[in-house]
Amino acid sequence: MKRSITGHEVIDHEQLLVHTWRVSRLMRLDIPRALAERYADHLDWHQVARLVRRGCPPILALRIIH
Repeated sequence: MKRSITGHEVIDHEQLLVHTWRVSRLMRLDIPRALAERYADHLDWHQVARLVRRGCPPILALRIIH
């Protein structure tokens, strides 16, 4: 990818990589892809993971944290 004069292309690409990584982490917690895509940039997936590891159903954990 070429870097633009303003740098916006680089920033957008990096943001997309982070978003994709967050979505994958949420999906590993059995969050459906559509919900993972929607919430990936709006919550701390670590908090969701802690609740799931303690036995909380994934969707409920997502609702609690959001």
